[in-house]
Amino acid sequence: MTAIRILASALCLAASSITAFADDPLPRAKPEEVGLSSERLARIGETLKADIGAGRIPGAVIAIARHGKLVALDAYGWRDKAANVPMTTDTIFNIASMTKPMTAVGALMLVEQGKLLIDDPLAKYFPKFADMRVAVRDAGEPTAETVPANRKITIQDLMRHTSGIIYGGRGTTLVHKQYPGGSGDASRDYDGAAFMDKLASLPLLYQPGTVWDYGFGLDVLGLTIEQVSKQSLGQYLQANLWTPLGMTDTGFSISPEKAARYAKPLPVDPDTGKEQARSPELTQPLKFECGGGCAASTATDYLRFAMMLMNGGRSGEARLLGPRTVAYMLSDQLGPNIKNLVGNADPTRADYGFGLGLAVRTTPGVVRMMGSVGQFSWPGASGTDWWADPKEELAVVYLSAAPGPIRWHYRQKINALVYQAIME
Repeated sequence: MTAIRILASALCLAASSITAFADDPLPRAKPEEVGLSSERLARIGETLKADIGAGRIPGAVIAIARHGKLVALDAYGWRDKAANVPMTTDTIFNIASMTKPMTAVGALMLVEQGKLLIDDPLAKYFPKFADMRVAVRDAGEPTAETVPANRKITIQDLMRHTSGIIYGGRGTTLVHKQYPGGSGDASRDYDGAAFMDKLASLPLLYQPGTVWDYGFGLDVLGLTIEQVSKQSLGQYLQANLWTPLGMTDTGFSISPEKAARYAKPLPVDPDTGKEQARSPELTQPLKFECGGGCAASTATDYLRFAMMLMNGGRSGEARLLGPRTVAYMLSDQLGPNIKNLVGNADPTRADYGFGLGLAVRTTPGVVRMMGSVGQFSWPGASGTDWWADPKEELAVVYLSAAPGPIRWHYRQKINALVYQAIME
């Protein structure tokens, strides 16, 4: 048994082979063929192996594409550290808020079909949101007193987090305490109808369209997609996004046949000492399929999605969105009159703008991450991250089951390790 464990340990700390496989999302290339340094790229593996050995994270999978070629698809560490199960490149991860951009794409497909308008009021689909009220502030703090909303919440507000419908777990005010903690909590505690009834009964934290603050907008958008399409969100995305892109391991549930590939976090957070577990637990049914944070995916599946957006809505022969629609999605939607609190949700995205369902980079400097103006992304609280940089023709997906504050450290670290490998 000892020999078997030693062998497993050796295997788990080694990266997967660069051999091309039939289910690769892109043709393979050596790093130097697309302007990357193999020597510098190897620093990613060296860093991750050291950190895994030190017990910082259980493991990770990273996929890197440049100029339309796959240059890295590597697995490190453990899919399940406690059970000594090595990580593999086909491991399935909770991707949390990486669900949001996919929900936004699903809604934009309905916009392209004339079934949904960006400026539609939410109340058109859910009349209980017609007469929302907003908490009054005293010395900046929201009080129990409310006033009528100045205008109705729109579909655009849902997509860009300007609805005033916030995550309860992201603050301690009187308003926050009335809301469910987050997307996973909501999908565990409410069915879709009860969730919408709950939100419609609560005061907004801000007047619609005035402040970017993280919340349930994309969950509400997912339920709006269900209302318009007459399908569950999972059925709709399966038919219109995941199947056309070949995203065979993406969804809102993990089947018994795939459960062995489902990544687990370390039992205890290495920094906080708190117990960790998968949330939501997707081997169990959700009460509703939350478009804000309840999907699971693999590195290769999500790379397909990222490449589709970077290619203006096309994947091979499949056209999922028109290029002008994608350009609109990836444009800053905040403008000068909306207070930008993106950094409160994720400090690594502080000073980014925000498009529809994801952050967009509007400046070459200032922000904490390397990259070009036009870079777009949105990570997940479960320890996952991705970004695409159209100027560099670069797409990166990094998945790890590391849901604590340590995730912000790895977002910056992986970002720097990828960009320092670009030579031309």
